[in-house]
Amino acid sequence: MASLTRISRARGERDGHREAIERRVLAAVDRLLSDGTSFTEIAVQRIAAEAEMARSTFYRYFPDKSRLLIRMAELATADLFGTAETWWSQDHSEGEPGVRAAMHAMIAGARAHGHLLQALIEVAAYDREVGAYWQGRIARFVAVVCERLVREQAAGRIDTSIDPVTTAIVLTAMVERSIQYAFLADPAPDDNLLAHTLGRTIWLTVYGERTAPPE
Repeated sequence: MASLTRISRARGERDGHREAIERRVLAAVDRLLSDGTSFTEIAVQRIAAEAEMARSTFYRYFPDKSRLLIRMAELATADLFGTAETWWSQDHSEGEPGVRAAMHAMIAGARAHGHLLQALIEVAAYDREVGAYWQGRIARFVAVVCERLVREQAAGRIDTSIDPVTTAIVLTAMVERSIQYAFLADPAPDDNLLAHTLGRTIWLTVYGERTAPPE
């Protein structure tokens, strides 16, 4: 009988191999989108060729282009939302600089996968499966923010007039739409200034003029 350690190691190796393949495809899709070609115009054969794999191998991992886009988005949004979700979950003793750093990392993640995220938003408008994924991902981020606001309010660290649900929705939409708009603007604002402005706006909305949350 195979040991649990051996089974666990084999499963980990398979998972690592799968993610390596997926990230190879992610990079290939991002390159193909970089010249302005829309996601719907890119054939599976072209994606497979760009990723240097057989079409049959592609279909082993992705049954269709909707599932491909969703999986690529899962990898990309881990970079986009990860640091910001961590900031909302941690203690805010660093004050406003902490949220500015989180926004800087979020912008960098969006910049690294900008073409793919733009494709995701466009396809979500007409593909029900992709749209449900994107709405769900945004909703999970809203939930993280809302839960933190509820805890901060219960601890007396933020004003009781703040409604956690609507504030979480507004802050999330502000960040997501601001980054999307900034990337398409001409001239585009400096990423550092964008991070500073978003961070300061979030901090003032939640904590007011305090330099750090009250003890």
